[in-house]
Amino acid sequence: MTMSADWATISSLATAGGTLVLAVATFASVRSGNRAARAAERSLLIGIRPLLMPSHPQDVEQKIMFVDSHWVKAPGGGATAEAVDGAIYLTLSLRNAGSGMAVLHGWVFHPDRILENTHPAASDFRRLARDIYVPASNIGFWQGTFRDPQTDEFAIAAQAINARNTLTIDLLYGDHEGGQRTISRFAVIPRTDGGWFCTVGRHWNLDRADPR
Repeated sequence: MTMSADWATISSLATAGGTLVLAVATFASVRSGNRAARAAERSLLIGIRPLLMPSHPQDVEQKIMFVDSHWVKAPGGGATAEAVDGAIYLTLSLRNAGSGMAVLHGWVFHPDRILENTHPAASDFRRLARDIYVPASNIGFWQGTFRDPQTDEFAIAAQAINARNTLTIDLLYGDHEGGQRTISRFAVIPRTDGGWFCTVGRHWNLDRADPR
């Protein structure tokens, strides 16, 4: 009777030990699988992540049409800012330094240079009137307008352009899946020949941690 009880106890302990080993192995396998899934997801996101910069000075000039058939020519590494015919026309010549297509969402105009390390809320951005895409490792553009001369924003923008101030334009964009939203801050700097330089000073990630 005692021997039978001992074997029963040993059998129970062996079963419990085997179950514990299996549970530990399963837990380790699940953790490893989760790490692999996260790594695969990060790799996928990196593969479709855009990053907008000014185009290179040697990039081709881009001829850009507005909805009212007004045309401007944005040079490589440059921008345009015009207050004519009761409208304000703004463009940036861009290059996508990322690995995925950029889809532009909106913009905010500042009539001077902004040095603070803060950005507008996503809800504050003016939505584009058309879809604008910038392919990966290629050039593209952004365009924006003010069309109501009776508004304060029109008067402020016109005064800044005519005074040849350094302007700031914040662009909100993301990948073609609608994620990885980024805000890039561009400065539009007057040139002595009447044109405008385009530079970028800051990038903010909205859907993931910033690198700094």
